[in-house]
Amino acid sequence: MRHIAIIGSGPAGYYTAEAAQKQWGDDVRVDVFDQLPVPYGLIRTGVAPDHQSIKGVSRRYEKTALTENVRFVGNVTVGKDVSVAELQQHYDAVVLATGAPNDKMLGLPGEDLANVYGSASFVGWYNGHPEFARLDPDLSGKHAVVIGMGNVALDVARILAKTETEFSGSDIVGHALQKLVNSGIEKITILGRRGPHQIMMTPKELGELGNLERASPRVDRADLPDEAEDALLEPGLRKSVTHLRSFAAIPEDMHAEKKIEIEFDFFASPVAMEGSGKVESVRVERTEVKAGRAVSTGESYSIPADVVVACIGYRTSPITGVPFDDRAGRFANDEGRILTGLYCVGWARRGPSGTIGTNRPDGFGLIEKIAEDIDGGLLGPAKRKGRSGFDELVKERGLDVVTFQDWKKIEEAEAAAAREGSPREKFIDIEAMISAAN
Repeated sequence: MRHIAIIGSGPAGYYTAEAAQKQWGDDVRVDVFDQLPVPYGLIRTGVAPDHQSIKGVSRRYEKTALTENVRFVGNVTVGKDVSVAELQQHYDAVVLATGAPNDKMLGLPGEDLANVYGSASFVGWYNGHPEFARLDPDLSGKHAVVIGMGNVALDVARILAKTETEFSGSDIVGHALQKLVNSGIEKITILGRRGPHQIMMTPKELGELGNLERASPRVDRADLPDEAEDALLEPGLRKSVTHLRSFAAIPEDMHAEKKIEIEFDFFASPVAMEGSGKVESVRVERTEVKAGRAVSTGESYSIPADVVVACIGYRTSPITGVPFDDRAGRFANDEGRILTGLYCVGWARRGPSGTIGTNRPDGFGLIEKIAEDIDGGLLGPAKRKGRSGFDELVKERGLDVVTFQDWKKIEEAEAAAAREGSPREKFIDIEAMISAAN
């Protein structure tokens, strides 16, 4: 019998668990750990609350979680409640699938001003993550600035712009919903250092901006390259740029009919947040793209900003005793191998790139490597205790472990508390989750 510990119950974690089942069948036991009492990682707290179809992938993970040889171990923080070294004593392989839950910092003057947020904290706020649920951003001002040219920036802009009716069917938490629908925001500026041909936004997410009830997207025609150059783009990016061209063609009278304007400010690199105690504006340098890089032109200007959300990337949380690549913001690894018996997968391995589905081949590929290491004798004979060894630690330390069956009780309670039209009202603190589980 082989014993695998997977730290993190998001897509990378459960795809890896599924791969282990397919590799060893009944001859493997997999424990999937999470510091929260609830599973699914970014599916629950990262994916936009109005993208319920994407969240549906959790049904696949549930199928894996309910099998005999996979166990969910919630409410256990690795590095605090139990060390990686201790897990290695009991499991043949320990896989870090912790994702990248921390914001990459801007590194700019003034980013510590009030009402300046990273996307991890801001998205966590409206998604009800216990760490960020009480963030309480001030949305009473007129101007919001979103920094970044990826899908997370689009999510934040869209969430800031939606009406209460448009949130029907979503699982946005109640406290965030009320603040958003009553916000004073009239203009959302999306800042990007480079131009339309360098965006990371996908067509579906861009297209959603053109169908909002109270918001209208605006693109300056002068920022768009000659249309003939679009032919050189890969198909997905070409579709995205087509959306930008359609936004640029929206007549002024149609913009005037909407309460909120979403302006794309291309070739604009933020250099400082300005304000006295609280952010009031963003200082920006005009850029031009040379050899794919944004280069300053020397021109600068300020944009009014009552709230700023930086969507520029994420970093993995370091764990004591595990080699970490600080520059890349992920665990130091060689194609998923960190040290003998210690591995990483998903964003913890490659950084925050790819889609949810990208984690499936990543998880299956890693299990192939673990199987190679077992066959090559690197991981030794199958003599470790696995679950029973960890359960002894649980008793010794009085840990309050949440099982998958406990999670199902939490899920039922959230569904019962949901407002009309919503699938759930998430608990926003760990104590409430555990109380519901018990």
